[in-house]
Amino acid sequence: MADIQAFFRSEIARLSKKVVKQYVSPLHAAISAQRRDLAELRRQVTNLERTSKKLGKNSTKPLRVDEASETKLRFRAQGFRNHRERLGISAEEAGTLIGVSGQTVYNWEHGKATPRNSQLPAIAALRELGKREARRKLDELSA
Repeated sequence: MADIQAFFRSEIARLSKKVVKQYVSPLHAAISAQRRDLAELRRQVTNLERTSKKLGKNSTKPLRVDEASETKLRFRAQGFRNHRERLGISAEEAGTLIGVSGQTVYNWEHGKATPRNSQLPAIAALRELGKREARRKLDELSA
């Protein structure tokens, strides 16, 4: 009797392990796949954070201005407006490149206001831009 009882116990244990393995092995595979996906997502987040930091550093100042170019800068409203129109950008976009509002640019162009001395180097840098470069800088700032 003890032999039959031991045999049934071992057979039940074997069959139960087999059934449990059927249910657990797909779960192990799913967990492994999820861990791989999670690792890939972490790598992507790290790369995006690096890219974001690089873009953030570039967009702190709308236009880079050389310190040497600050000597004797002049502003003419009509000349500024003509150049802006040549570039094919709106007053709002020009303001974004310079670091002021579109209303400020409008006021400069219509002689209602004049730019501050601190803004003249950015305006001079805008004068040196071509159409394509101005559009590229606008795209960088808006991204």
